Amino acid sequence: MQQPFSASRHVNIRRQAYALLLLGIVFLILARQGFLNPYSLGVLLLGLGILGVAPFNPRRFLSAGWLMASLGVATFLMFRHSIPDSQVLTAHLLAIGLGLLGIAWMARRGYIRAGALTPGFFVVGVGVTEYLQAVHLMPSTVVPFALSLWLPGFGLFALGLVSLAANGRTYLAERMKTKVHHGSRTVHAAKEDGR
Repeated sequence: MQQPFSASRHVNIRRQAYALLLLGIVFLILARQGFLNPYSLGVLLLGLGILGVAPFNPRRFLSAGWLMASLGVATFLMFRHSIPDSQVLTAHLLAIGLGLLGIAWMARRGYIRAGALTPGFFVVGVGVTEYLQAVHLMPSTVVPFALSLWLPGFGLFALGLVSLAANGRTYLAERMKTKVHHGSRTVHAAKEDGR
């Protein structure tokens, strides 16, 4: 009989959420102190932070971390002027392409499901951001925020909170089991031994 809920998986998901919260707090403290803010490391450190907690539960954040880290490398190189201004779009397209290749490899190896929506949301988010920058509709404070340590601080902290909330919802749903009795559905709390 297949057990739908694993206690070790639940613990790993909770550890991942706590690690995200801790990393977010560390980055917020560093941003408040002004460390590394002159460098354009925000997007890269957000991606590396997400990748750093991915081993706890690879299905949840591995694809997002990989895509964000590859975009972070392109952004870092662009703002260090290692990539000419005329090649910014090409650099972002290459970063997204490398990210999607990595995600395809992860799906093939079974780390993530083939129908994951997270990469698509990130690509659309990058496209909307680039468009708003191109037509000068982006507030002037967004780019410095995205390049500083405030982005990984707030981003990792928010991901940790969302992960904790989703884990609690999943945990409660798994602890309740639905029994069908004569065409009606009744919900009974699961006993401690899982029966």
